[in-house]
Amino acid sequence: MMPVDVSLAPPAASSLGASAAQPPQSHAFSSVSARPSTRIWPDFLVGQVDKPVRVLLIDDDAHIRMVIAQELMADERTLLVAQASSIKEGRKAIRQHAFDVMLVDMHLGDGEGLELIDFMKTLHPSAEAVVVSIMESDDLVLRAFELGATGYLIKNSWFGNYPMAVLQVANGGASITPNLARRLLQRFDKTAVEEVRRRQPDEAERLSAREREVLRMVAGGYTSVEIGVRLAISSMTVNTHIKNIYRKLQVRTRAQAVRFASLRGMF
Repeated sequence: MMPVDVSLAPPAASSLGASAAQPPQSHAFSSVSARPSTRIWPDFLVGQVDKPVRVLLIDDDAHIRMVIAQELMADERTLLVAQASSIKEGRKAIRQHAFDVMLVDMHLGDGEGLELIDFMKTLHPSAEAVVVSIMESDDLVLRAFELGATGYLIKNSWFGNYPMAVLQVANGGASITPNLARRLLQRFDKTAVEEVRRRQPDEAERLSAREREVLRMVAGGYTSVEIGVRLAISSMTVNTHIKNIYRKLQVRTRAQAVRFASLRGMF
């Protein structure tokens, strides 16, 4: 059971009469000041009071799980639908519950939490996965993102921010601990430059006019559906163009394709 925040509790019945005539004290907290972010949350974003983002939490550390659970339950924009503490329990919860975001520990008692990302994507392809770990390993982060995760958080640096991490990925963004993000950006920049230098100069020219057009729109942040609408083609055709772009540029993600094209001055 969540601990009651006494600062938000109503006054005792016996004190109502004495306090009724007194003006509110300057140090008293109201429900508005307690949750300012929920009051200014734009209504066009995912995660509204009447339709919160549903979260599945999987972590074998009972204390960490309780802290994260309390944060999620204290925010009106997120709804904790289930918890699990192992791979076995996690698989069962993934099968039984509908959810939008899965927070999963990297290392569970009976295996790696990364196993659950692939399993989750099979049953809930539109759900997002955020890895929660005590380890700051670039290689583990890359593995998590390759498997389909859209977030990677270091436990001891993210307390108080788990609801926002959930809301970020639910709205199409990514959530990653800042120092990890900086290191990965530096790593990608170095790798991208080296690959551009060693590739043949005509690789970029192998893209068709339509593929270049699609790539420019990908760089603009458009989804496959949005690109299809703007070009009057199906999203399936858009995805075919994107796959051809990946093959010709020898990349594996949209971000890598955009980065390669930018370094080659294609737009």
